[in-house]
Amino acid sequence: MLREELQKALKESMLAHDAATTSAVRLIIAGQKEKDVEARGKGAKEATDAELMAMMQSMIKQRNDSIKMYLDGKRPDLADKEKAEIAVIERFLPKQMSEEEATAAIKAIIAETGASSMKDMGKVMGALKSKYAGQLDMGKANGIIKGLLS
Repeated sequence: MLREELQKALKESMLAHDAATTSAVRLIIAGQKEKDVEARGKGAKEATDAELMAMMQSMIKQRNDSIKMYLDGKRPDLADKEKAEIAVIERFLPKQMSEEEATAAIKAIIAETGASSMKDMGKVMGALKSKYAGQLDMGKANGIIKGLLS
């Protein structure tokens, strides 16, 4: 489903002569192809949507880091370009969970997995990644899990 959306968005942006969107979608598709190659190395036909969403989350994180550096370096023009790319990437991700929704989801996963200590953190993170990929910032989830398990 995600793959078709990306191809459709690429065609539409090219027809509309929207260079910024075309460029951002091409970056996502290039990342998708890298993930597919990795998946074939592991014996799968192609990367899962969850893996692609995690890849796009990391693309957003990279761009946020770049924005901070560009603003510190007094380059708002480059920061604006990165913000535009983030907006395009976010179009293909599901709605992000609020802090309350994330905490409730993490509590449910902890109950499901029977996690009781920090030793079980990997099990909880793995379940979260498979169930809520793209909807949850795993960095923030890490802090919530630590708070609940300690």
